Amino acid sequence: MNDAFLRACRGEKTPFTPIWIMRQAGRYLPQYQKIRADVDFLTLCKTPELAATVTKQPVDILGVDAAILFSDILIPAEKMGLELHFPENGGPVFKNPVRDIAAAKALRVIQPQEDVPYVLETIKILVKELNVPLIGFAGAPFTVLTYIVEGGGSKNFIHTKTMMHTNPALFNTIMDVITQSTIVYLSAQIEAGVHAIQLFDTWAGVLSATDYRNWVFPYVKKTINALTPPLSLVQPHLGVPIIYFVNNCAGILHIAADSGADVIGVDWRIDIDDAINRSRQMPIQGNLDPCVLFSTRPYIQVAAKSIVLKASGAKGHIFNLGHGILPETPVDNVKALVDTVHEMKK
Repeated sequence: MNDAFLRACRGEKTPFTPIWIMRQAGRYLPQYQKIRADVDFLTLCKTPELAATVTKQPVDILGVDAAILFSDILIPAEKMGLELHFPENGGPVFKNPVRDIAAAKALRVIQPQEDVPYVLETIKILVKELNVPLIGFAGAPFTVLTYIVEGGGSKNFIHTKTMMHTNPALFNTIMDVITQSTIVYLSAQIEAGVHAIQLFDTWAGVLSATDYRNWVFPYVKKTINALTPPLSLVQPHLGVPIIYFVNNCAGILHIAADSGADVIGVDWRIDIDDAINRSRQMPIQGNLDPCVLFSTRPYIQVAAKSIVLKASGAKGHIFNLGHGILPETPVDNVKALVDTVHEMKK
């Protein structure tokens, strides 16, 4: 197996900078679009053979150094007692948003083996067939909460922030059940065989540093600590690395770095060398602006090389975009990015 990604996660030296791309299995690939034309999104997520196929596509097409499980961060939320829908045009929608104590108490902690067996079966298929590490994932508790409280995506997060500031007991009740579900969900993925975990905190950056520290960060630490076995139970370097990706992280990175994660993932709004310093030299993942991939091949090469050079002093560096790849991205430009990063030998 190509283990450069795992070695970088552990802070070990690698012969080249490993690269994978958030949302690398998705709409920008014609091979994905062909499969997606016959099934809706949730069906694709819940059909192990198809989910495994689209997970492998970017590994075969692009030559990336890790695969990420094809699924969605809201899959567990559906099994907590919520009605989840993915319209063909638009983001996820919950028809029964959670905004009062009765709705919060109706939420249940998922049982992965019974509730999401298709996710675990997809993982088992992939670990047999991949020649690169497989990344499992979940949404961080706050990010998931925003969707189930807002009823979908949001620009201002009015319901979420109002609840946090005016009804903290309700906010914490919801955060607690999401955290419990996240822990058992990720634990089941690890048991099924994933080689690494990424915790996506897509919306943590909408908060002030104070609110993030007080209301969100304790649940992040609780999640990561629950997934980290005591040193007495594992041999050094054999644990499953945990990546904590914090979008729009510049104002809270100094806090997020204490989460207990092995790697911190950062967006493009902060220079990667600055992020390395703020995260106290822990291994780092990132952080090309996804829109750079709409430029020319020479421009992409310069931008990628700049990030690799700036990150050369990091304990470990995994190249990635600062957020998910956009659907309209030219595939040849993505290939150019991967090739450029791989060609920069250490």
